[in-house]
Amino acid sequence: MSTTTTAPQDASSPSATRRRALEVDPRALVAEFFGTLLLVFFAVGVAVFAEPFVGVLGIALAFGFVLLALVYAIGPISGCHVNPAVTLGMVLGRRITPVTGLCYWVAQLAGGLAGAGLLAWLADSVPVFQVAGRGSFGSDGYGANSLVRISAGGAFLAETILTALLVFVVLCTTHGKGAKGPAGIAIGLSLAVIHLLGIPLTGTSVNPARALGPAVFAENNAMSQVWLFLVAPLVGAVIAVVVHFLTHGLPGTDHAAADRPPVPASESPGGTPDAAHRPGPPHRDDNLE
Repeated sequence: MSTTTTAPQDASSPSATRRRALEVDPRALVAEFFGTLLLVFFAVGVAVFAEPFVGVLGIALAFGFVLLALVYAIGPISGCHVNPAVTLGMVLGRRITPVTGLCYWVAQLAGGLAGAGLLAWLADSVPVFQVAGRGSFGSDGYGANSLVRISAGGAFLAETILTALLVFVVLCTTHGKGAKGPAGIAIGLSLAVIHLLGIPLTGTSVNPARALGPAVFAENNAMSQVWLFLVAPLVGAVIAVVVHFLTHGLPGTDHAAADRPPVPASESPGGTPDAAHRPGPPHRDDNLE
């Protein structure tokens, strides 16, 4: 009687590499969903409920501070994209696989809708909204929906440039080992400055998930204009990747390396961890303290 033994498959074989490239850590998807939900609920919530008290500066700081906190909170888990435009930049920059990017998009859009839904639920319990309705509800817009009545072409240009800046900063500050503890500060402050300019122009999307959620629950014509705030940020992400390539060079194409165990946001390239390569707890980086 003979026995047949099967040699263990080489973890570095092409099939194993392809299999790892198709794996997505569920924790990362939960982090992207919950992070996007929090960004929309708190930052857009400031725009909806507190704008008369804090003004444009307060809204801009709300977006920047919430993102800054999330970078350190969920960055070690998912890279803290919470923005389909940032995720597109990471895919095109070969930081994460297209499969991971697609899964992130689903989680982010769902999180944006959930955050806006919670805001709508809260607004319906406030007397002034019960009488006057939700109105624009923190949605983005152009023409009559813009504070300066910017044209559609101008809005597209503004959203493209503003998003390009955000994605470029993310790509630069999370570039290999060059990212240090202050990376989250740079990303958060850049989003705040972007809002200082963008709020009077379009309301500032630079994030399709942030744009879609409030538009769904708004009671004006935001849904007829939301296409611009879904497309323009993605165009801006492409431009950011091109500029990053010209200034920093093209990274390697090893998707498996991009999806290794989670590391703090100060060292993370923005990818997701691979469960098969996570033998122990996440690496601790004192740069974040």
